[in-house]
Amino acid sequence: MKTRQVLPIVLMVVFALTRIPGVLPENFSAVYGLLFCCGVYMTGRMAWWLPLATMAVTDLGLNLYYQLALNVDAFKPYLLFNYAAYVVLILLGRRFTARASWLALLGGGIMGAILFYLITNTAAWFFNPFGNPEYTKDLAGWITALTRGTAGYPATVEFFRNTLLSGGLFTGLFAGVMKLFAAPEEQESEEEEPAEEPAESPAPEPTDAKG
Repeated sequence: MKTRQVLPIVLMVVFALTRIPGVLPENFSAVYGLLFCCGVYMTGRMAWWLPLATMAVTDLGLNLYYQLALNVDAFKPYLLFNYAAYVVLILLGRRFTARASWLALLGGGIMGAILFYLITNTAAWFFNPFGNPEYTKDLAGWITALTRGTAGYPATVEFFRNTLLSGGLFTGLFAGVMKLFAAPEEQESEEEEPAEEPAESPAPEPTDAKG
């Protein structure tokens, strides 16, 4: 199995470890960059089932931890919108190819982080599962959800900053690692390609002897 096929799975394991509470700062996640890169580098159904299954298993573990250890009801239906955002991230990654430049992939990962923030915060504003009075069903309430958030908590724009930073950082890391390991394989495949044999020149046609 080639390195480019094994490496995404290794990165998935590393990503699962980063979801352990306390490993990364709050709202600083590898998920945005990882799912985007899964869309770029994974092929076929694996690009869908492996990252989404990893998210589902780790989400279940995290929610059980919050529910049992911290007595926080973490199982909320609106969290399904996170998975809608995950699908968007993978779809965005599918718009790129592994041969795209590192800067192009970095820009795509940052774009994915922005989309994730917009989708999830819009869902939090629209469904308002915690009954935040600031989230009125109008333009002002939506802008509040995207910028200021709820009183007594850090402003959501701070979470947006962390979303952008982590999206760019982990996309750059994942894409850089993939390109670093893919380069030797591409060079080997080019060296193994047999040189084309020169085309044989057609034999001259015989001429009729004249008497």
